Amino acid sequence: MIDDLFRSPQTRRMIFKLGDNALVLQNFLAEKQTQAMIKDIINIINIVPFRYMFTPSGHQMSVAMTSCGDFGWITDNKGYRYTRVDPLTNTSWPKIPSSFYRLACQAAEHVGFINFKPNACLINEYTETSKMSLHQDKDEKNLNAPIVSFSLGLPALFLWGGLNKSDKVVKVRLQHGDVVVWGGVDRLRFHSIASIASGSHSELGRKRINLTFRQVQRSF
Repeated sequence: MIDDLFRSPQTRRMIFKLGDNALVLQNFLAEKQTQAMIKDIINIINIVPFRYMFTPSGHQMSVAMTSCGDFGWITDNKGYRYTRVDPLTNTSWPKIPSSFYRLACQAAEHVGFINFKPNACLINEYTETSKMSLHQDKDEKNLNAPIVSFSLGLPALFLWGGLNKSDKVVKVRLQHGDVVVWGGVDRLRFHSIASIASGSHSELGRKRINLTFRQVQRSF
């Protein structure tokens, strides 16, 4: 298990390799950056609030979700997909804040993805009872682009698997300010959030916020 229980916001960045094209960037996001991001997230959810979606099989997800960007991700009885508008409001999703966009591109460059142009950002809200089962991110039409994932708030136990669901997983403790990037040969690796730590974060309370940036299509 990749674990560092005693990191502080002042700890220098550390990088852990999960695969040929997958890295954990510990403490990548500085305190001022995360504070600005949280303000932007509040603005976004005031426009498109978090909601608990249902999978095509009728199971309600334990993670609350919303989106920003040219595309938002949704799930219902019609399947998993991206949409240009929020089906609850029939309006476009809010734009990705420039600070989000810039940091996501910088993180992607650490793994060699220098032309990453995210046009969707999924925002997930976890509580201590939330989980995300093992899955692949494969609803995007452009699988050549990486996934960039930001962690804010309470620590989470991240499981990183292989290209088959039955493959052995690596356990990674993700903390506030950590970023995970995966693409290339690792793009379709199975992954999940197994649990959220108990406690209270100084800025987000008893929650974890996860932002994942994707390039849904090759062009905007």
